[in-house]
Amino acid sequence: MKARPTAAPTPDCAHSRSHITDSASMGSCYSTEASHRIFCDLCRYQRWLDIEAAIASTQAELGLIPGWAAEGIARHARVDRLDLDRVHAERQRTRHSLVGLLNVFAASCPGGAGEFVHYGVTTQDVQDTGQALEMRDVLDELDGLLRLLVDRLADLAEQHADTVALGRTHAQPALPIGFGLKAASWVDELLRQAERLAALRTRVLAVQLFGAVGTSASFRPYGRELARGLAARLGLETPLMAWHAARDRVAEYVMTLALCTGTAGRIADEIRVLSRPEFGELEQAWEFGMVGSSTMPHKRNPEECEQIVVMSRLAAGQAVSAMAVMGGEHERDARAWRVEWACVPDISHYCLCAFQTLAAVADGMTPRPHAMAANLERVRDQIATEALMLALAPHLGKQTAYRRVYELSQQAQSTGHELQAVLRTQPDLRSLVSPAELERIFDPRHHVGDSASMTRDVVKAARDWLSG
Repeated sequence: MKARPTAAPTPDCAHSRSHITDSASMGSCYSTEASHRIFCDLCRYQRWLDIEAAIASTQAELGLIPGWAAEGIARHARVDRLDLDRVHAERQRTRHSLVGLLNVFAASCPGGAGEFVHYGVTTQDVQDTGQALEMRDVLDELDGLLRLLVDRLADLAEQHADTVALGRTHAQPALPIGFGLKAASWVDELLRQAERLAALRTRVLAVQLFGAVGTSASFRPYGRELARGLAARLGLETPLMAWHAARDRVAEYVMTLALCTGTAGRIADEIRVLSRPEFGELEQAWEFGMVGSSTMPHKRNPEECEQIVVMSRLAAGQAVSAMAVMGGEHERDARAWRVEWACVPDISHYCLCAFQTLAAVADGMTPRPHAMAANLERVRDQIATEALMLALAPHLGKQTAYRRVYELSQQAQSTGHELQAVLRTQPDLRSLVSPAELERIFDPRHHVGDSASMTRDVVKAARDWLSG
């Protein structure tokens, strides 16, 4: 079989970008400046050095290492003072994820202080604690984006609590609703996600400092005090015991962010559909110079909404990876937590990108009540069937009323006639409802139920959360 030609490599290319989030042309569609800052390699090195310095300072307070050594470690725990080429070379030589950095760092500490770097600590203590700090930074960033989005959507819901729109089920006309109720359903779901994010902090953002097999033997007699002291310094929780092999904390983080991104995807997709010309109930922001197609000059594609849906699908895939980390064996197992090194940054990139993009979409979109009214008018008779059935039910019984309205509405749709015209051919039914009542039945404004009050309840809950 003849070999297929391969693309020639670009001359002098360092090939430093390969993941989609690092792409110079497409990375901003999959990540944010904040997510890159949080998961930057150099920033991670600095975070590990900060943890080593915090451990040393806490150990010195407890008398486990000399104070002068802790001071030297803290003073030199700066990644910009290290020879990163040497760090990389040591990483290659040792085949270890942390020791290369530690070797170069310890050698840079003066007066023998380097001998006390990483004293009694195991690698996973530092890396898990560092990852907890990364997850905290993501949650902090996400909280700000969530607040922007909830505030905008709560305004939208409140402004349109009484705007009558078409409710759809199975992509077909169903019954009238308040458009504010639709926006309120988005807000309500986001508030539940906010509850989940708040609740996981105390469970997930925990320090790890228990030594090789989780016994704290290398820190005796101050193991517990050391963990508490480090947690206090870093603003993390102190767990009851090591969680080297118990990865439910990280799995919960990943799956919760996947849930949140799924919510963003649902909202974005609804906005995408309602902004289609066939619906026209929402108008997305656009400015001259934006291009929807390289061949069709008229196109104004809802690319931001589409990309948010992409983020939700990618995030869902990370939830599968999160379940894979649950299988830690014995007291430590790299097969579990090395999966996290990929899925924690990825889910964080996708989630933050989805919410940042959705906040911008929500801020720029415009509801179109006239289009909502026109869409209602086109199916005015169809969406009155429940109200008509309920008006006839006291006289005929619910099941008989349903059957009669079913027969008439299906006949109307099949023949292209209006339901009211078909109803006029049924004198026995017309005698059961007055002309005034019939007019009310076929007016969508009178069958929106508690749309407005439920919308305002959700808006109040959103305002309470935002001010809390």
